[in-house]
Amino acid sequence: MNKKIAMWLLVTAFICGVVFSGGSLSITASAAESRAQTQILKDVTPQEADSLIQQNKANPNFVILDVRTPEEFRDGHINNAVNLNYNSPTFKTDLNGLDKTKSYLIYCRTSGRSRAAFNMMKDLGFQEVYHMLGGIVRWMSEGLPTTK
Repeated sequence: MNKKIAMWLLVTAFICGVVFSGGSLSITASAAESRAQTQILKDVTPQEADSLIQQNKANPNFVILDVRTPEEFRDGHINNAVNLNYNSPTFKTDLNGLDKTKSYLIYCRTSGRSRAAFNMMKDLGFQEVYHMLGGIVRWMSEGLPTTK
């Protein structure tokens, strides 16, 4: 009987040691690492962005997100882009309201605002985001089409 009690105490001590030594923290860290591994966050050139657009023409879960002002957007944008004004006081709330399971191609004029928005999307847990380097300026300089 003493051996059974000793064994029970040993097993209990072992379990308590794992729990109190941070064993449960490694489970939490693993879950966070798993989420980070499922995120696809990538910088792309305008040519790569154009390829993504062509590949996803019929994909309703692929969104082209232009974060310039409405005035800039009206002057010309990538076909089928959705405008979400980075300068709006509600931008982060509006961004957070988007479907995080969709794939996004994000751009602005030259990459400043879209880089900041890209980082917000990363922090907000968006699963797949492509950031177009050089923005619409580089897109047009490479002869790629825009619409008004």
